[in-house]
Amino acid sequence: MRSDEYLATLYRLDGRVAVVTGATGVLGGAIARGLAAAGARVAILGRRASRAEEVAAAIRATGGEAVATPADVLDPAALERVREDLLARFGAIDVLVNAAGGNVPAAVVPEQGTFFDLPAQAMRDVVELNLMGTLLPCQVLGAALAGRGAGAILNISSMAASRPLTRVVAYSAAKGAVENFTRWLAVELARRHGPGLRVNAIAPGFFLGEQNRAMLMGSDGSPTPRGQTILAHTPAGRFGEPDELVAAAVWLCGPGAAFVNGVVVPVDGGFSAFGGV
Repeated sequence: MRSDEYLATLYRLDGRVAVVTGATGVLGGAIARGLAAAGARVAILGRRASRAEEVAAAIRATGGEAVATPADVLDPAALERVREDLLARFGAIDVLVNAAGGNVPAAVVPEQGTFFDLPAQAMRDVVELNLMGTLLPCQVLGAALAGRGAGAILNISSMAASRPLTRVVAYSAAKGAVENFTRWLAVELARRHGPGLRVNAIAPGFFLGEQNRAMLMGSDGSPTPRGQTILAHTPAGRFGEPDELVAAAVWLCGPGAAFVNGVVVPVDGGFSAFGGV
């Protein structure tokens, strides 16, 4: 085999079945498209059935293979139905990407308020979505990987996990828990179910999405004061593009990362490396 052919095999997912939760969102959708372009058969998992089908149809239109599997990541019964449907259709699940997550305004400390005023339920909702919304798919869909002793799970963390964002209390704490859970699960699955099972995470820096655009960009297209602060602490000097997560995701889900387990990879334009001076 020529060296270029060998290199290509390290970044191919041909024949693998990949489930992407949160694939109806900006970042999850980009990762789903990237996995399909690498040869995976991708299940688009999100709460919005019509949107899941739109994403799957767009992938099919470009020559990829994708199916819509609408479900709520906090509903174990719905996740079990997805698992059984995919096993019946494809015979296996090889890759799980947990991209579902997000924040709610009520769990952010207002500029004129304090932490002590935050409603407990809002903070519970954010922790539930981000932590349990990662843990439950790993438990339900990950069982299919554990049964074979092989496969890859990729969780989506955030820069907020290691560099907590001012005012953003619940989301930062929840993503910190996701990173801890990623490392714990990597050890648990490899030792109990086989070293061919790997669990890693990506920690994106600042990417414009549905939830944070208003916080980072003004209506005139210029950065808000908070956006300016972030850019000043990002050596790349710009926000990330969703497709810039794809290469790391394909690598961590594929054979090129066969000996990579329990790590969190920043994709952040240098934000985590910058000390501010």
